[in-house]
Amino acid sequence: MDETAAASASASAVEAGDGNGDGDGSETRGGDDADPDSDPVVSGEGVRKSYGEVVALDGVDVRVESGEVFGLIGPNGAGKTTLVRALTGTTEADGDLRVFGAPPRAVDSQRIGLLPQSFDPPERLTATELVAYYGGLYDAARDTDSVLRDVGMADDANAWYETLSGGQKRRTCVATAIVNDPDLLFLDEPTTGIDPAGRRALHRLIERLAGDGTTVFLTSHAMDEVERLADRVALLRDGAVVAVGPPAELIAEHGGEPRLEVVVDGPAGDEPVERVGGAMSRDFAVEPTADGLRILGVRPESIGDAVDALDAGGIAFESLAWSEPSLEDVYLRLTGEAYSPRTGTGGIADRAGEDAQDGGDR
Repeated sequence: MDETAAASASASAVEAGDGNGDGDGSETRGGDDADPDSDPVVSGEGVRKSYGEVVALDGVDVRVESGEVFGLIGPNGAGKTTLVRALTGTTEADGDLRVFGAPPRAVDSQRIGLLPQSFDPPERLTATELVAYYGGLYDAARDTDSVLRDVGMADDANAWYETLSGGQKRRTCVATAIVNDPDLLFLDEPTTGIDPAGRRALHRLIERLAGDGTTVFLTSHAMDEVERLADRVALLRDGAVVAVGPPAELIAEHGGEPRLEVVVDGPAGDEPVERVGGAMSRDFAVEPTADGLRILGVRPESIGDAVDALDAGGIAFESLAWSEPSLEDVYLRLTGEAYSPRTGTGGIADRAGEDAQDGGDR
């Protein structure tokens, strides 16, 4: 059974509410506005998980408030998928894990939606049949047609899953995760393979769900997606959280300075850097790149000074591109551009046992 079906059909040992939400209907988002004394929707303390000698999670602490969009980022092999599986009760892990105040496997599955990273539903069902099938696993499901409209699949609702494009398949999978109108929604790489227009539509859907009180746990490699959607972000590396906070705060602390990327007209090398550095009238840092050079610390109002320094240094350039630091810069700085995950030669997918399904991204 795939993870979504397993999460949906699991027996509930403890009823955690009536399935209609755990709040008072307020549309206030979580994050900075959350009550620090309130019980979190998701919490984990000292979460650990190993596969043989491979440590996937090494004492992770996590807390997600009601109505919050919580982003989890990190390199392949960092432990993201293993953490999602532990929090949804689809794999065992050590530590204190709570969802709606109960152990993950004791939570009423009606309240949770899950889109795993890998999801292979029956291909000879139409999108409508597939969503209706998963809706049938719940006591009260949303109208299938309205869910398909939400994810942009209304026009292809009667197409067989096997005939859909990669992006259409992923949107259909998102529909199966929200058909029960969950109070808590886990999305593991929800926009993989989806075109830009489809990504924007799903972003708006996630924002609307969060605005209506759904708590969203989002895992993604798309830093722009996480920066836009998440109230708070945790960065996972080697199974441990190395930074956590609102995206703007992480960017301010770890993102570096604004920069001006210069593509030079001719071979790049150290000489342009030396000539421009010598012509600088401001305290800018200059470093070489594959196509030219990068001038750090350039604010919008000082771009003209940087251009004057290029002219004074006799540097002909093809293009200039100014940018502010982003969550991607935080990611690269805290993980390293050449970071190689410690999965070993075979990786955990080669290990025996049912938990070997956590292979790949982990």
